[in-house]
Amino acid sequence: MNVTYKSVWIIAYPILVSLLMEQLIGMTDTAFLGRVGEIELGASALAGVYYLAIFMLGFGFSLGAQILIARRNGEQEFKQIGQIFYQGTIILLLLAVCMFSLSRIFSARLLSAVIESESVQESALQYINWRVYGFFFSFTGVMFRAFFVGTTQTKTLTANSLVMVLSNVLFNYVLIFGKLGFPALGIAGAAIGSSLAELMSVLFFIIYTIRRVDIRKYGLDIFQGLQKRVIKQILNVSLWTMIQNFISLSTWFFFFVAVEHLGERPLAITNIIRSIASILFTVTIAFASTCGSLVSNFIGAGESNKVGQVIKICIQISYMILVPLGILFSVFPEMVIRIYTNNYDLVTASVPSLWVMCTAYFFLVPGNILFQSVSGTGNIKTAFLLEILTIIVYVAYVTYMIFYRRVDVAFCWTTEHVYGITIMIACYWYLKKGHWQNKKI
Repeated sequence: MNVTYKSVWIIAYPILVSLLMEQLIGMTDTAFLGRVGEIELGASALAGVYYLAIFMLGFGFSLGAQILIARRNGEQEFKQIGQIFYQGTIILLLLAVCMFSLSRIFSARLLSAVIESESVQESALQYINWRVYGFFFSFTGVMFRAFFVGTTQTKTLTANSLVMVLSNVLFNYVLIFGKLGFPALGIAGAAIGSSLAELMSVLFFIIYTIRRVDIRKYGLDIFQGLQKRVIKQILNVSLWTMIQNFISLSTWFFFFVAVEHLGERPLAITNIIRSIASILFTVTIAFASTCGSLVSNFIGAGESNKVGQVIKICIQISYMILVPLGILFSVFPEMVIRIYTNNYDLVTASVPSLWVMCTAYFFLVPGNILFQSVSGTGNIKTAFLLEILTIIVYVAYVTYMIFYRRVDVAFCWTTEHVYGITIMIACYWYLKKGHWQNKKI
């Protein structure tokens, strides 16, 4: 495979569309709850990031499986892919049972310990108690994503995401506001709607795979039972990505908890800006995921000399998309923010934070793409250590600026600059100096 702007775009475009569709789920929740109240809006931010932090355990595991699937795809060992998929799915379903049980038992205690406002605490718990049912569906869904991205069949993700978003909009509208004879459930309705949308996503993946994928080619026609060797192989790669992704999103939860200590208004602003930022972040992650998968495929095919070129192209295309978007958001901030709330004071107060957030992507783009490239080389432990270094710097900055200095909410968003600059420098240094070209996994 030649590395060109077109070849990278062909793979990245379906991932980008699918991720944008999925981000519409969070955006829908925010837009609907912004019309319920500021407390519900802020609570959904904390509860949503809490859910995401746990979800990232499963997503991190799937990234490790995706790297292995991509490597076997590059080596043309297609029959092994099916067993990686099945063993990974079993592990993730067991993980879903554990996380569901622990969340139901300990969420109330954890939230009461970290959230000051009792009303925010109560609303967040309502959301989480229903949202955790989604673990069973989302953890299964990420293994399907790993399969389709790892084998570069990314067009499937677009259709799947469309099904999930449309389902979420329908379920949320009906359950949050009480339409079609259903009671108005408010924030609990948002959680139930999102979980049901994830169920629809998994059903789509199953039906599509049975009907449209060459299951014999990829060894999906035979389930060979539990295979300790394959499970160990997956865990050797995935364990570090699981821990890394969980810790990474946990620090994002830490950021929201810190902002909540500044008041309910700053928390509501932060949720709105997070939702807008998710659009920019989606573009970044789409090309970062594409880059990581291509890096693994090229190394598996013995073409590690193409790694630098694919990294450069992914960064350039990301900037081509994000710079115009960032300018648009900055020039018309109130128009964008009004999508999420009709409270004029809240709209006006959110504008400075939006401006600060947009500038962070000059650093977050190369930072995330370089980081996924390090993961794609198979040096997962190194990627984990680089992430831990970045997180230490990030947490120290959040603690000092928010808890100690109690800066304005707009300045709080400079934490994203700190994260992007640190991970960018660390990963660039490793790819320049490290020995990764012939890494076997």
